[in-house]
Amino acid sequence: MAKPIITVIGGTGSQGGGVVDALLAAGDFAVRVPTRDPDSASARRLAERGVQLVQANLHDPATLRAAFEGAHGAFVVTNFWDPGQMQQETEVGVTAVKAAKAAGVQHLVWSTLPDCAALSDGRFEVVHFTGKARVDEAVEAAGFARYTFVEAPFYFQNFLGMLGPQPLPTGARGWAVPMDPAARVIHAGDVIEVGRAVAAAFSAGDRLPNGAHLAVCGGVYSWNDFVAAFNALGNDFAVIQVPGEAYDGFFPGAHEMREMFEYFEAYTYFGPKAEQHIAAANKLVPGGFTPFAEWLAKNWKGAPAA
Repeated sequence: MAKPIITVIGGTGSQGGGVVDALLAAGDFAVRVPTRDPDSASARRLAERGVQLVQANLHDPATLRAAFEGAHGAFVVTNFWDPGQMQQETEVGVTAVKAAKAAGVQHLVWSTLPDCAALSDGRFEVVHFTGKARVDEAVEAAGFARYTFVEAPFYFQNFLGMLGPQPLPTGARGWAVPMDPAARVIHAGDVIEVGRAVAAAFSAGDRLPNGAHLAVCGGVYSWNDFVAAFNALGNDFAVIQVPGEAYDGFFPGAHEMREMFEYFEAYTYFGPKAEQHIAAANKLVPGGFTPFAEWLAKNWKGAPAA
């Protein structure tokens, strides 16, 4: 008998790629990945692993039927930082959810985040959080036989990219942040491990409460904690706090990031239901998730040249 199919949106990216890895490792399902370019190097590597590729694009609703047709389950994630999705992430997500339901998907796993605007009574918008949260209602109303919410953490991988250590005004290297460096409020984790929770949710089926929220978390950290982990590996980094208006001028998109960090300090990354949602994910995934110091020791290759 053929294995049930799980469609993984974003399967050539970080979060969706982790879902593909975990589903293939579990072996309970066949995996389908919609992609704009089935001939890309990343898509070809998936095909070599037995993943079914379908040409589709979240920005072209007419292509989504082929993405979901015949699939038992679907994992859907949107990418705020994709120029095609910025400022319309909710619309893109709702369209994908409706397409999955119309195609007969039985179990949808939606990658969401807290509604910062609602939690803060409008003080913080944090569009790349809130835009996802506003899709939640469409997921609940769609009428799937099963639906699950997964919440991705602050990616450890950020430190290998856009949030790598930079020169500081003091002459040191490290991070200038618009929040209290001692505030232990950042729920962080390895983005690849989101896939472990998603695969476990699909395998659990109706043994998992419908509408469950699974928050993937390797630990809760302050900026001081992050710096201490780096320096334990022989680095000499520092972190300083800067005013929000100064941070806004650091790079394109800095205002969105500044508002996010201020939200963290006020409400924590996962918000008031963090402990409940983290516990649900940990219960589903034996052994939990990798802590930062352990991840860093395996993945840090040294700071890039200034």
